[in-house]
Amino acid sequence: MMTAADTCAGPRSLAEHTEIVRALLAPVLAARAAATPELLSVLDPALTGRVIAEPLTSTLPLPPFDNSQMDGYAVRTADFVGQAPFTLTIGHTTAAGDPPLTHVAGTAAPVMTGAPVPIGADAVIPIEAAGPPGFTELQRAGHPAPTGTVSFAEAPPANQFVRHAGSDLALGEQLVAAGTRITPPIIGLLANAGVQMAPVRQRPRVLLVSTGDEVSTASDIAKTSAGTLPAGAIFDANTPMLSALLREAGAEVVHQRVPDDAEHLRAVVVANAAECDLLLTSGGISAGAYEVVRDAFTGFGVTFAGVAMQPGGPQGAGQLTLPSADGATATMTALCFPGNPVSCALSAECFLLPVLREYAGRPGRAATAVRQLAHDIVSPAHKHQLRRGRLLPDGQVRVTPPSSHLLADLAAAEVLVHIPVGVSALSTGDDVEIWRLHD
Repeated sequence: MMTAADTCAGPRSLAEHTEIVRALLAPVLAARAAATPELLSVLDPALTGRVIAEPLTSTLPLPPFDNSQMDGYAVRTADFVGQAPFTLTIGHTTAAGDPPLTHVAGTAAPVMTGAPVPIGADAVIPIEAAGPPGFTELQRAGHPAPTGTVSFAEAPPANQFVRHAGSDLALGEQLVAAGTRITPPIIGLLANAGVQMAPVRQRPRVLLVSTGDEVSTASDIAKTSAGTLPAGAIFDANTPMLSALLREAGAEVVHQRVPDDAEHLRAVVVANAAECDLLLTSGGISAGAYEVVRDAFTGFGVTFAGVAMQPGGPQGAGQLTLPSADGATATMTALCFPGNPVSCALSAECFLLPVLREYAGRPGRAATAVRQLAHDIVSPAHKHQLRRGRLLPDGQVRVTPPSSHLLADLAAAEVLVHIPVGVSALSTGDDVEIWRLHD
């Protein structure tokens, strides 16, 4: 639990802040996981990637009946006595979708792939192994019995090419466990078992707030008489970028952009607190004179502290509690990221996205790896530096400059390169830890 004393403490380590964020998010996500499941059709494209909320068991065996694995003849192995070749009378035909027939001893009954094996037959001989190697008489049940014969050069073993009922999944066996991420094969399994609606965990809903009087959107510019970006203004990169990252990690997003007005910001949070699980802000938390997020939330449960990382050092986190107009309080877990786009994106990747991905049934992040540097680099020894990089054909990694505004470098990056605290310089060929991006 964070206290006001944290504000005055020295910089946290990357690991310490990671654990603080995880502790804050754990009850939020547990409550969302325990909420009434959402029901989605197995035909709904949105089902892929969701998480099963409760275990599902099969209400029938799969397959539900003994069926043929091949086009061929259903036979009784007991009818194969004496010396080859073996000649049997042709029986009635069973096609896919027909009810199962009762097998007549001494016959070879044509059966198609997926069709029920006649009751009493215990093997299927592929049509290619019959003599002649093709169906000569096909008569369905209700029609006169065939009069011809068919010969076989070898006696089949029992159960040959018979897919027995329940051989895939037995009656009452678990189809899918709670917490499983739904893939297309799982959707196929559910549909095969007759499940029409799948119960899935509700997704966490994030209130995403981007701040700054200088921030504009393309639609804002279109409304101006000049139709151009005003001097001193910048386009809002954080809202679209974070929205995409959050949705990719399995969250729903409600986004708001507010000016540098603390009262306005608090009002936006209060208005959305009942419908959202998490508040995520970008910008307004550094040591400047007009830090709207810090001004709005200080004293209301959010702690602002430095993290010994570059970029992304300023961070805020806590349980935000704000008074509402009706005298009640609005409460929401809050994470506050820096405003520079690269700092913002890397803060999300380090602290928030792994937790959301795990809730969504995915690995928190791609497995780490060790690669060799393609060139010398320097790093502030008192900070954990995150450098963007690309892998060269020989497996070495080339890193880009560390500045937090270099969004083009981040967009082109394949990996994050970690330079830990205590390291001030590395040489060509030195090993570094990398995290793959965009996996």
